[in-house]
Amino acid sequence: MTGWFQGTGDILSALAAGDSWMLSEAMRQPAIWPLGLIAMLAAAAALLVVYHFVPWIERNFEKTVMVVSYLAIGGIIFVEVFRRFVLSEQAPWSTTLPPFLFLIMTWFGCTYNVQLRTHLAFAEFRGAMGRGGQMACLVLDALLWAGFAWIVVVTSSRVAANSASNFQIMLGTDNVMQWWFLIAVPLAFTMLVARVLENLITDLRNFRTGAPLIKQAVIGGD
Repeated sequence: MTGWFQGTGDILSALAAGDSWMLSEAMRQPAIWPLGLIAMLAAAAALLVVYHFVPWIERNFEKTVMVVSYLAIGGIIFVEVFRRFVLSEQAPWSTTLPPFLFLIMTWFGCTYNVQLRTHLAFAEFRGAMGRGGQMACLVLDALLWAGFAWIVVVTSSRVAANSASNFQIMLGTDNVMQWWFLIAVPLAFTMLVARVLENLITDLRNFRTGAPLIKQAVIGGD
């Protein structure tokens, strides 16, 4: 068990120092996995509190991020295509920023659809099962999503830290750092875990009260 937490001091020291190079090196240690899990679950629990006290964020945050990102991508492409073919000029960052915005839109969209339960729900198959089987499937869903998110949060955080330590600048710009966008991936998957916990709490309440556990989900619906 001690091996799992090997390097904890290095990671915490790097975080306290705010040194991206130290952090990138420290995140190679085995302790990044248990610390990443603890941090992810703690942040997800904190988000549940935020959702409770700020209902607007609970209802609209992911949708707002997706719409803003999508409109920004469309706007940049439209304007820069016009400028390129009509004015014979183009902003050098116009071909590098949209892929990062698409990254943000995609993963926050994943979080939103986890909230709606539209990711491989198998509602017809599970609807034919007994309540015990349905609840077991829902708990399994939560565990699988949390495990998958744990892997993504740790590995994508390593990528973001490595990008910051190497001062990777978005091509076509002078001072826009790539890690500012890459950090959206672990953030989105932490929010995904918050949605998973939110759904699990609802499922446990429905199981106790006898309310239906499996409902037909609609992509894009609420």
